[in-house]
Amino acid sequence: MSSKLWGGRFSVTTDKAVEKFSSSIDFDSALYKEDIKGSIAHSKMLSECGIISREDAKKIEQGLLKIEKRIESGDFLHDDSLEDIHMHIESYLTEEIGDAARKLHTARSRNDQVGLDIRLYLKTVINEVVEGLFYLRKNFYEKALSNIDTILPGYTHMQRAQPVSFAHHMLAYYEMFTRDASRFFDCLKRFDENPLGSAALAGTPHKIDRKRTTELLSFSTYTKNSMDAVSDRDFVIEFLSCASICMMHLSRISEELILWSTSEFSFVTISDGFTTGSSIMPQKKNPDIPELVRGKTGRVYGSLVAILTLMKSLPMAYNRDMQEDKPPLFDGAKTLLSCIDIYNRMLPEIKINKDRMLEATKSGFLNATDMADYLVEKNVAFRLAHEITGKAVALALDKGCELENLSLDDLRTISDVFDDDIYSYLDIEAVVDKRKSLGGTSRENIKNELKSIAELLDEEQKNFNY
Repeated sequence: MSSKLWGGRFSVTTDKAVEKFSSSIDFDSALYKEDIKGSIAHSKMLSECGIISREDAKKIEQGLLKIEKRIESGDFLHDDSLEDIHMHIESYLTEEIGDAARKLHTARSRNDQVGLDIRLYLKTVINEVVEGLFYLRKNFYEKALSNIDTILPGYTHMQRAQPVSFAHHMLAYYEMFTRDASRFFDCLKRFDENPLGSAALAGTPHKIDRKRTTELLSFSTYTKNSMDAVSDRDFVIEFLSCASICMMHLSRISEELILWSTSEFSFVTISDGFTTGSSIMPQKKNPDIPELVRGKTGRVYGSLVAILTLMKSLPMAYNRDMQEDKPPLFDGAKTLLSCIDIYNRMLPEIKINKDRMLEATKSGFLNATDMADYLVEKNVAFRLAHEITGKAVALALDKGCELENLSLDDLRTISDVFDDDIYSYLDIEAVVDKRKSLGGTSRENIKNELKSIAELLDEEQKNFNY
């Protein structure tokens, strides 16, 4: 006869190979805190509803807290025959307090139990992610604040396009990571529901109080459909989708830092503390941290695809396949948090090579659009202005110079609209500062935006105990 907690109807013991193959304790043991927290809330509710005695509920809570301390001290042996963290804790509890432990599982199933544990885990993770993103956004803000007057080429198609303030470039990433934080908050809103009490799939006949466990576990509400509560992992998918988008943004800035730190660009210098050398080439200084973050992006994408593939054909309600949701979830969350953390350490240490950036704006005709805009202000239609400027670029190429080096006589061979004031339009700083449209790169705009961001960050800072 099986000694398993579910073994009443079985006459043959489970094959050891099956126990090993189906055990999840090696990875779902990470949920011990959430499992204990949920069990304490469940036992309190059961006692308040008169389903178990208050004395038994007290024994259960005290026993669970002892087990939590045992786990944290390392005194917790894994046994494949107990399958998962839920059965390990219940088995240890039975050893600790006796028969009272056997009442804990009344009106619940491992199906709603694991759904609860994952939700509690993700609530903690999302708060950590959002806090990490707050400091990441603050780091981009501070880089922008100290580089309002730093000008570099803006690129499209990886070709020099127009000059922009480096602060403007940094604030672009600030905006991306602000949206990422917002996405995680939205994700949390959608799964901030207590599934406990859904039991296996159909609910329970016991007169439980789901609103009470919702309150005890600090959920906004409870799930409205017991089958949905135990059978879907869309909230895990949504979290990993948010994580993938965030990693994509981290990968983009990683790619730029990798390029900017090359000898060909030399726009930035990454601190020695965040780079490595070559085992064969003594002169090398490699941007390993941005490269690793860029690589780990694919790892998080893989976690998302794994869960999507896992869930795509599952019938209602719970299926054992869903045991496999945790490794990619845990790995995706851990990877994201580690990448945010390393960026928060690395960004402040990056040196901005301002002179090199400015020098790069002085070739490649980055002020060509401004020549066309100058002509438009002289009542030349934009398409004609574009054509005239293109001819001016061709002439400059023939002469081996930049647009601002062409003489007025040179320019008037193309159009008699040109006058002496053209040269003030072609000055790089003027090019940047004329971009005053809302969201543009002018330094006036950037200063106003930085002021608004400072106020916003100060307000957000109050949410963290630092």
